[in-house]
Amino acid sequence: MDEALQQAQQDEQMVQQAFQHLLDTYLASPHRKKVDIITKAFNFAKQAHKGVRRLSGEPYIMHPLAVAQIVCGEIGLGSTSICAALLHDVVEDTEYTVEDLTNIFGEKIAQIVDGLTKISGGIFGDKASAQAESFKKLLLTMSDDIRVILIKISDRLHNMRTLGSQPPHKQYKIAGETLYIYAPLANRLGLNLIKEELEDLSFRYEQPETHDKICAQLEEIRPHLDEAFHSFILPIRNSLDKLGFHYDIKARIKRPFSIWMKMQNKHVPFEEIYDLLAVRVIFDPHRADTEIQDCFQIYAACTAIYRAHPERFRDWLSHPKSNGYQALHTTLMSSQGQWVELQIRSRRMDEMAERGFAAHWKYKEGAKDTADSETELDKWLATIKELLDDPQPSAMDFLSTIRLNLYSSEILVITPKGEFKTMPAGCTVLDFAFSIHSEIGTRCIGAKVNHQLVPINYELKSGDQVEILSSNSAHVLPSWLEVATTAKAKNKISAVLRKERRKQQKEGEDLLEDWCLKHELLANSLVYDRLVKAHRLPSREQLLVDIGAGKIVLGEEDLTAVQTDSDNKSQEKNGWKRFVPFLKNKSKTIASVSDGNAPLPAIDRKKPLYLNEENMGRVTMCPECHPIPGDEVLGYFDEQNRIVVHKRRCEIADRLKNVDGNHILAVFWDTHKKLYFSATLHMEGIDRVGIIKSLADVVTQQLNVNVHRLTIAANEGIFQGDIELSVFDTHDLDIIIKNIKKIDGIEDVTRIS
Repeated sequence: MDEALQQAQQDEQMVQQAFQHLLDTYLASPHRKKVDIITKAFNFAKQAHKGVRRLSGEPYIMHPLAVAQIVCGEIGLGSTSICAALLHDVVEDTEYTVEDLTNIFGEKIAQIVDGLTKISGGIFGDKASAQAESFKKLLLTMSDDIRVILIKISDRLHNMRTLGSQPPHKQYKIAGETLYIYAPLANRLGLNLIKEELEDLSFRYEQPETHDKICAQLEEIRPHLDEAFHSFILPIRNSLDKLGFHYDIKARIKRPFSIWMKMQNKHVPFEEIYDLLAVRVIFDPHRADTEIQDCFQIYAACTAIYRAHPERFRDWLSHPKSNGYQALHTTLMSSQGQWVELQIRSRRMDEMAERGFAAHWKYKEGAKDTADSETELDKWLATIKELLDDPQPSAMDFLSTIRLNLYSSEILVITPKGEFKTMPAGCTVLDFAFSIHSEIGTRCIGAKVNHQLVPINYELKSGDQVEILSSNSAHVLPSWLEVATTAKAKNKISAVLRKERRKQQKEGEDLLEDWCLKHELLANSLVYDRLVKAHRLPSREQLLVDIGAGKIVLGEEDLTAVQTDSDNKSQEKNGWKRFVPFLKNKSKTIASVSDGNAPLPAIDRKKPLYLNEENMGRVTMCPECHPIPGDEVLGYFDEQNRIVVHKRRCEIADRLKNVDGNHILAVFWDTHKKLYFSATLHMEGIDRVGIIKSLADVVTQQLNVNVHRLTIAANEGIFQGDIELSVFDTHDLDIIIKNIKKIDGIEDVTRIS
């Protein structure tokens, strides 16, 4: 009894300390001091969650407190948002209703909690329709009140910070979901610090070994980076002091996830990432109206000291990014011979950069001018509402459509009238046409870019002046989906194609009924199925579409197929494997693949599966990512109840974690160099006589590796080639790559599968 009492006292002390920290943070903010309503919300939530604990063992109220702390301290919102954060799980997890919260805390707080409750339990469910519906709710509530998504992102951030208490298969699902949608949303809302932390935490749980290795490498060179930073900023400080600026200079070291992404995109090791250090100058303007001028004055002072890279200057002052970001970026050559990125921004710009649209929204809320000009946030929310008007056929299509515009870099495109328009990098003429108006997009036939005629698939660059060319005779084609890159364009094209398909299907249905009437047939399911089979089509719908589009003209052969009495129902049994169905309780155990004999022991989905000689035969390796021992992997139970092993960052696995995370299985290697796996390397270099012999000597004689396939192609002294090998694991592969790189003439070696 004494022990229980002592634990209760410790819990109470911990909760009160967390609440006091929240109040201290709030009181230090510029918001109006509505301490009473926050205290009331805390006491209410504390009582509502009394006796409930999280998986980590701490009292449940610690989670709402932590979310409120993020909302207040890291995003900078006020009392309404803090109260909603404290109460965000009350309606879902207790007997209290939204009406109760309305009566006690007022309509606004209750509305935000209601919005959060509607999107609780994660964006993604077990069924595609449920996922799409949940995500639409998130977007709808976001467009009604941006605070809903800001609190939801805070909720996800705390869940990621405490993800260690979850079992591995849940970690993969939650981390994958976070990286797929929450980090991009944070990015789009300008929450850069939160976006980076969400990315790094996802990376840490999805690929812990790779994450820890990069962190260790960063720590190893940190003294060198610190020395380079202090050496670099010393003359800059002297110059800014002479100019009379009040400022801070901060070092910004590249984050582990960002480093890993660059290693993957550039196919280079950690040692060849040279832009690990960036320097940020944050200053107080001399006057409010000289903020932009002061930025350029600091830029001029710095470029007078160090030589600037001619192609790495970015002016986000005159034309801010669509998430509100403003700054000057340049890259300077240090006295040590290294390129260092320099970011220059005022205190106001820095707050916008770290808190993004949360800060913008806060300023706008206090503005008395209701005729405030439309902001980039307003435009984006309007685009979201427009996208919601045309629902996508599947959850993943819907998510992919929205996600397209969340994580892209941006360019500035100029209209014929000289107006600047922000567009995602990589956008095409067709995207630009749809961004102006849907009708212009559907009639687009090309454009004049910088007064030169270009097709609809021309990729625009920053600074291009674009005049869209249209024709009333133009019409949307399915191939346009491959041309479009923006969410709006893809969504509108899909909507037009669906409408056209429905029209063709109706015309096909009428034609089929007329044909049946002519031949005294009844247009029933038997006729449909026999025609589908005769034309080898996937569905009745496709049959009607093809008839309506004129691709199928019904004739004598169709009449013969419909009138035949033979259904040819023989089934091929040889060569097929039979699979054991799910066991009674799918949430706990899942049966493994059987070859038609006795089934293998059931697999507990909540426990990790260790791949060794005994159970390797019960899994299949993903043909897209080709995992081998040493790769961080996960398993997925497919529709046939087979276990497919993927690399954790495989594109297919990314989609599966989000669309069907409940069938994810934690998988680890336990092969101990007893099993061989196939791996393929890509090589590039300078062609010379004997290079193939040198390669063969290194691989087969020095390293004693079995080669399955070797292809080499040379052109004008440059060669490219692929070599497929048998290896035990990634450690072997790293040694092979290192030795191949030493061969004279070989410039680069990368693993491609």
